[in-house]
Amino acid sequence: MTASKKKAQMSVYLEPDVMKALSSYAARREQSLSLIAEAAIASFLSPDADERREAAIAKRLDQIDRRIARLERDVGISVETIALFIRFWLTTTPPLPEPAAKAARAQAGARYDNFVAALGRRLNQGPKLRQEILEDMPNSPPESRCGCQSVLNVKNSMETR
Repeated sequence: MTASKKKAQMSVYLEPDVMKALSSYAARREQSLSLIAEAAIASFLSPDADERREAAIAKRLDQIDRRIARLERDVGISVETIALFIRFWLTTTPPLPEPAAKAARAQAGARYDNFVAALGRRLNQGPKLRQEILEDMPNSPPESRCGCQSVLNVKNSMETR
């Protein structure tokens, strides 16, 4: 017959709010205070706690990495879209004769201010272009939903001209 090990008794001083939280947790779980405190101390001293913490940090870093990759993709789409628009605009817009060019330069500041105001309104209230692309193509494959395929299609059609 083996004798069971007797548990050692320990006196601990706790802050009132920690004691209140421990008491309410023990009451909710219908367990004794010493059982909850023993489990908490064992968990704190367990080497698994470090592994769990490391796994949680790794998971968070993976989420951040995916978000950064998404941001890089969105910035790439934006840059390509702007570049294609500029190329298209330059290839389809004939140069103005000199008297008309002077008048256009005179109106450029006001037109630019209107553009910036419209852009500000769009960013503050309207849906983003990438959201509209996703909504326009609900049954398409993921690479085309991100806008990459539509940008490539526009680019290819411009290069064949």
